[in-house]
Order: sequence, then structure tokens, then C-alpha cells
Amino acid sequence: MTISTTNDLTGRILQHVSRKDYRPQRVRRLAQSIGIQEDEYGEFRSAVKSLMKAGRVMLGGSNCVMLPSAVGVIIGAFRGNPRGFGFVVPANPTDHGDLFIPPGATGGAITGDTVEARITRRGKRGDSTLVEGEITRIVERGQSRFVGELIRQGEQWLMIPDGHALHAPVVVGDVRSTRARAGDQIVVELTDFPSATRAGRGVIVEVLGRRSDPGVDTLSTIHQYHLRHTFPPEVPEDARRVVREYSLEAELRKREDLRREIVVTIDPDDAKDFDDAISIRRLARGRYELGVHIADVSAFVRPDRPLDVEARLRGNSVYFPRHVIPMLPEVLSNGLCSLQEGEARLAKSVFIEYDAKGHRITKRYANTVIQSRKRLTYGEVTRILAGETRGISPQVVALLKSMDHLARLIQKRRLAAGMIVLDLPGVELVLNDKDEVTDVVPEDTAFSHTIIEMFMVEANEAVAELFDHLGVPHLRRIHPEPPAESQNKLSSFLRVLGKPVPRQLERPDMIRVLDSVRGQPEAFAVNLAVLRSMAQAEYSPAPIGHFALASRHYSHFTSPIRRYPDLVIHRLLNKYLEHELDTPQGKSGVPSTEELALLGAHCSFTERHAEAAERELRLVKILRFLEKRVGDVEPGVVTGVANVGVYVQLLKYRVDGLVRFADLPDDWWDIDARSGCVVGQRSRRRIAIGDAVKVQLAGVDLSARELDLVLTADSLKTGAGRTRPPAEKREGAERGRKAGRVDRKAVRKRHSRRPRQAGRRR
Repeated sequence: MTISTTNDLTGRILQHVSRKDYRPQRVRRLAQSIGIQEDEYGEFRSAVKSLMKAGRVMLGGSNCVMLPSAVGVIIGAFRGNPRGFGFVVPANPTDHGDLFIPPGATGGAITGDTVEARITRRGKRGDSTLVEGEITRIVERGQSRFVGELIRQGEQWLMIPDGHALHAPVVVGDVRSTRARAGDQIVVELTDFPSATRAGRGVIVEVLGRRSDPGVDTLSTIHQYHLRHTFPPEVPEDARRVVREYSLEAELRKREDLRREIVVTIDPDDAKDFDDAISIRRLARGRYELGVHIADVSAFVRPDRPLDVEARLRGNSVYFPRHVIPMLPEVLSNGLCSLQEGEARLAKSVFIEYDAKGHRITKRYANTVIQSRKRLTYGEVTRILAGETRGISPQVVALLKSMDHLARLIQKRRLAAGMIVLDLPGVELVLNDKDEVTDVVPEDTAFSHTIIEMFMVEANEAVAELFDHLGVPHLRRIHPEPPAESQNKLSSFLRVLGKPVPRQLERPDMIRVLDSVRGQPEAFAVNLAVLRSMAQAEYSPAPIGHFALASRHYSHFTSPIRRYPDLVIHRLLNKYLEHELDTPQGKSGVPSTEELALLGAHCSFTERHAEAAERELRLVKILRFLEKRVGDVEPGVVTGVANVGVYVQLLKYRVDGLVRFADLPDDWWDIDARSGCVVGQRSRRRIAIGDAVKVQLAGVDLSARELDLVLTADSLKTGAGRTRPPAEKREGAERGRKAGRVDRKAVRKRHSRRPRQAGRRR
């Protein structure tokens, strides 16, 4: 192979260590993360040394590579806590991670602000570095508009803010001119930001409606997360122009005509846009040809036109219960680009031939015209495969049986290659016609979902492998392996549960542990711990691979209606199909690595932002539902311990609540964060992560997104609350000195005004 030049390697190193989620790594581990081959390692070490001599990187704690920073000065994003302290998440990686800011040292910063801080104290606790600081300057405010409930307190009007950015009421002026009433949900623009000595002040800029109206929840979340929910006038006009200019006859002259092929779509019951369809041909000797057909959005959304500019800004669609904020106007997303049943539609198709064991043999790519024979739901596919075929054509039934067989072969191959599958089923909300939650039911986990998942993963991988083979920079979907610190924590946690694992966990160790707990009481806690140990997937041109999928090359190609990175990949594939990548001149017209890195960072941000908004609204709707069920007893599992209490996730609702120390029996409680448990020194009761418990719903604070729980008496007798075995008792005194001890009576006094922090674990 061709060895990379030192200049190439230094650029790749700097790009990787400058990523926001990068945590300092030793040189060998850094090489693996960047994708350095063994025969490049010597050149890689030389590149690292050159960067160190130039002062562009340095070796921090444990000889880990990191960016240099001004001594003792950190720039980063502030994340506040209701009890007055907070953390600064550095913009550039440090050897100590986030900087702790104690109460009184936050300098008036609120969550989301970019701040400058200085380190005031360093210390050690075991293997960890404890670093404390103070904020010296607010570089930039994160936001100035906030959403919450309007209340009247004497002669004063206040807004009680939603969420966790602001932790205290805001004084609101000039209420009369807005005609707002107490109990309204409002948007406030801050005119004076809060400080340690005074409340924030602001003015009402919009009244969203009555807070008690479930429909206001969606509107509130949109404003809370500042989502782009309306299109500028030029965008729908651009979409209408595209529709007017579209000619199927003209496209048929340039594309493969697959309208006679048996093609189907499979989606959820409530899906509106259909961007992927499947066909399969059975070949000789047990082979198959899979066709994955994706809506060709690139044929309609041209670069730098109004449609493209707005889609890039949004980055993705946002999916709320019964409400979608689309990336593209509905005339495209729910119309001309949607692979609707019986309609001729433009597609980009990937054809993959498989042998009888599900291994890929050949790949081919094409611009096509398809026509879906049947729009199917996951539930319908499950029933058809179970034999309920009435009203379904024999060709469609045969296709689904072939899909089921091939998907199982692919799944078996990918699992053998090291694909990690977590067993963390979600829930679905059942809504009435007023958008109120009437029930929460388990998410459908039938194999029909896995069929589509396997085919989409194969198509995404096939496209990424094409561009890697061509040596063309492209936007990848990367998922780095878990950071060393996270692996160490996971390893410690698993050993506490009695799982024999090495300190440095490798992929086979994770898979073995996950397999060993399948169907066991501790399965949920173990799967959750593995998930939390992993890095976030993101978009980047860096050849890092996808850890969870055990894939060396992976890109998102299959959802261009709702994801901008997929649209970028479609445009690049079009250049390949039109032979523009065959010449140096053609390759020079593709986005550079630097451009792709910036676009990837933007799309990663919009994706995380959209997911946070989606989670927030689901949480609000579930908490509204639970408000009416205070006093009910529900099963749960302990998911975390903190100095305020024990976090428990309700198994039916998949939301976390907090059992506060004030609500536990009188005792001295040792907090052992390393072992993930709290222990009563007098009673010897032990409550640990992974314990199955029963809890009573004690209260809901919708503004704070907080759910209060109380352990039932039964849970304190069996399961959680069990006494420690003799070996643990012998170590109890020493662990108590190391871990910190909480007196329940003292906690009750200290937290008589309860902190607003527990709605979910962050």
C-alpha cells in the first residue's frame, strides 16, 4: 500500500485531537483510533514527535497526546446545576476532562454559555485527577430566550423556566400589554441575566397558550430548542419550481427502468415519508441479489439553491409524537421524493450479490426509476411471515420470505464479525385525539425491523467502501471505540457484578458479557452500562470506522429525505455514476476533507440537538401521564447513585426518577461510586446499580423534568436493601472512609428545599 506522507499524518492527527469528544490517548491507542496501519506506525510516531517539537501537541497525564492550552486557562461550555455548582466542558481536550466549578465561582454563567475559566486547585483521588476552577469571563451567551410558565407572586410576575438551563424564576415586566395570564406558557427574552445576588429579568416575546394544554408541549419544545420550524418564503417557492420542471419521461431516458420489478417499502404504521424500498432476485446455487432503492433527493435539491441552504442549516428532520419538522418541504418529503405505492419515483439503487452464506460477492450502483408494489408496515410483515397472507399477492409473499432468509444470513455474518447488539427496548406512546398520553407500551421488536436494519447497514457500508476504494474524501458515519476511561469504569462495574473481565475491555469481552446476561435480572443494567461507556456516533471524513457495527468503512446513504449527510453522499455517488471521478479534474470538484469536517461537525450537532428535543418532549408527555398516577407502585431498576440519592428507571416507562436519601430509612449511608452502590452502616442494607426494585411514585415537577420516587418496604427487605455478604462487611469501614458517608437525617435538613435535578440522568 502507499504510505502516507508526514504532512498527511500531521493533518489527520491534528484533526482527530481537535474533535470536541476527543479524550487524551496514548500514542499507540491514538494510532488505532485514526486508522493507522501497522506499516505506517513508524511514520506516525515521527509525525507525533514533529508536532510535539512544534508545540502543536503535548503529552499530558499518563503520556497521553493532547492539545496544549494556556497554563491554567480553559475555554469551554458551561453546564450548570440547580445547587449552584457546575462544570466547564473544554473546547480543546485536557488531561483532566471537565473542570468543576464550585458554588459562588460561576461568574453568572448559565448552561450553554461559552466561558473562560482558570484552574484554582488540583488534587488526586486514587487514579483520578481532581481539578477545580472559577469562571473569569463569559465569552458568549448561549441563548437569551427561554420558555416557561407565567405565575403571579404577590405583585410580581415570574416565569418558572422549563428544563435545566435556568434554575431560578425570571422576573417578567409589562405583562398587561401581552394579555398573558397566570398559567400561560410563554417565551421570555432576558434583558438582565441572573447572578448569584439577583434574579434574571426579561420581557414576554410570545404567548404559546395554556400550559395545561397538551398541544402546547410540542410548541414549547420547539421554542426551547430554537428549532427551525417554518420555511423562509423562497424555500417552498424553490420546491414548487422543482416540481414544475420535473419530467419522468426525461428521467427514464437517463436511468434504469425498474418499474416492473417487485419492490416494496416497509415502515412504521404512522410513517409519512418513504425513502427506502427493497427488491430481491434469487439466483443460482442459493445466491441472492439484494436491491436497496433510496429516494433520489439529489435529483431535486441542487447545491446552494434555497432548498439546499435550508436543508443544510436544519441538518435533519425532527420527529415528535404526531408532529414532524421536516428537513425538506412536504411537497418533496411527503410527495415527489416519497416512494409511495403505485407511483413511479426516482431512486439511487445499490445492488449487492450474496453467496449462499450471506457473504457479499459483488456490488453495483445505478440511477433508477422504481414503482413500489406494496406499502407494508412492520406489523403486516410479521403477520405475513407467520402465514397470514390473505389479500397479499404471491409475488410479495415470496419476496418477504426471501428478505427474511437473507437478512438472517447477514445478521449471522455480522454478529460473527463482532457487531454489538444492545438489548434496551424502548417504549411507544399511545395518544388520544387531544395528544394526551393514555398509555405507554413496549416498542415492537419483531424481526421485521431487523430485516430492514440489516439491508440498510449493508447498503451504507457498500457505498462507503466504494469511495474508500476510489480514494475520494467523503462524509463517514464514525463511531470510535470507547475511551479508555470509560472502558475502565465499565470493567470495574462488571467485576462488581461478578463478571470476570479484564481491566482493558475488548470487543469480544463486551459481547461475551452481553450474551451471558441475556434474560437475567441484571441484563438491563449491564446493557445500559455498556451503552454509557460508548462514544457517540458522528459525521466525519476521518477513517475511524464504526465500532458498534464492527465496520471499517461506513456512511449514511439511506435517508436523504431526513438527513443532510445522506444527500451529500448521493451527490458524490452521482459524480461516480456520471464518471466524473475517473479524472483528476473530476475529483478536484468534490468537497475537501476540511469542508467535510466542518459539515460533519454541524450535522453531528443538529442531530444531537434534535434527539435531545425529541427525548425532552417524550419525557414531558410521560411525566404528564405520571402526574395522574402519583401513589402508584411500579417495578424499576437502579441505574445510578449520587450524593443526592439513588436513580431508578421505571421499567414500563423508561424514565429515571430519584429516590432521595431523605426518603430512605434513618441510617448513615456510604456512597461507593466505584462499586455503584450505597450502604447503610447501621442496617447493613445495600442498594446497588442493577438491583430490581419496586418504587412508589411520590411526585412530579414538570418544569424541572423531575420525578420523585420512594422505595417500597418490600424492596428494602429483598433485592435492593439486602445486607452485604461477609466479605463486603470486612471491607466496609475502609470503603466508607474512601467513598464518603451520608447521614439521612442530615440530608433531610440540607435538602429540605429539594434540588430540581432528577427528571433523568444526564
